[in-house]
Amino acid sequence: MSRLTMLRKLADMERMSTWSATFLLVALLLAPGCDGTTQAPQTPPGPDRAGSPSWSPDGSRIVFYSEHDGNAEIYLIDVDGANRTRLTNHPGDDGYPAFSPDGQRISFDSDRDEGSFEIYTMNADGSDVRRLTYNSARDVSASWAPDGSQIAWMSDRSGRFEIWLMNSDGSNQHQFTDVAAPSLGTHWFPQWSSNGDYLAFHVERDVHTVRTNGSDYTRLTVDPDNGMVPSWTPEGHLVFMSWRAGTTEIYRMNADGSDVARLTHTEMGESIDPRVSPDGSKIVYTWVPAGGTGSKHLMLMDIDGTNMKQLTETTH
Repeated sequence: MSRLTMLRKLADMERMSTWSATFLLVALLLAPGCDGTTQAPQTPPGPDRAGSPSWSPDGSRIVFYSEHDGNAEIYLIDVDGANRTRLTNHPGDDGYPAFSPDGQRISFDSDRDEGSFEIYTMNADGSDVRRLTYNSARDVSASWAPDGSQIAWMSDRSGRFEIWLMNSDGSNQHQFTDVAAPSLGTHWFPQWSSNGDYLAFHVERDVHTVRTNGSDYTRLTVDPDNGMVPSWTPEGHLVFMSWRAGTTEIYRMNADGSDVARLTHTEMGESIDPRVSPDGSKIVYTWVPAGGTGSKHLMLMDIDGTNMKQLTETTH
């Protein structure tokens, strides 16, 4: 089952079964398989299957996960596709990495310790791994506040996935959505705005934003003109993925949901997981082949959808 297929199933199943949605999310984010268990590296290496890219603060490097070596590990690559470096080496699955604003640390998810996914940080060279969350729930998809003082992430410790906040050292963990926001459904994939005033995320199939003080909760898309996995531009616009046109493509819109523009017209596959560069000039995203089998590539394009190029190879 492809990452995209699982994401669609997550939205479809949300009202039916919290457990099923949780189960699929773990597979979606991190695991080569769908059973939530740790998998040992395979020999020989398989297709690259790169995903979940995130920019370094200076825009020169991209951190991502790849299943090339059999299980999900964290890698760095230069923005021109050179100097690919593996940062983690563990039989557990590591995924969804993100740089701290100062570029010194990288957050990521892993099931390496006790089988449940938790939030960790490490130095940008892969050293000094520190675990931030400790519980039997799933804690995934960390996003750093622009000043580096806080981390937003997803946790199902309250019974369904909601957005939680904590200090960057792991202290003061507390639930944010369903407290600060209406109870509309499960909240996915938080992202801080560049000024730190807002969080963007999606609920079911639609993009929402809320001020970090809990006010001004706004729904920006309305399914079937859906939107998922939003990312902010420095100017406060939003880039997101949507299958409103049939295939999943990358779109851009204003912070109030207006002026929606389609950026990709993907052939023989789908485009997911957009992330805007710190200077707002580029978007890195993941191309998923039709049917979800074979290699997934990291792709780079200008903010207007032009000058697309492939960053990761079919195999490495």
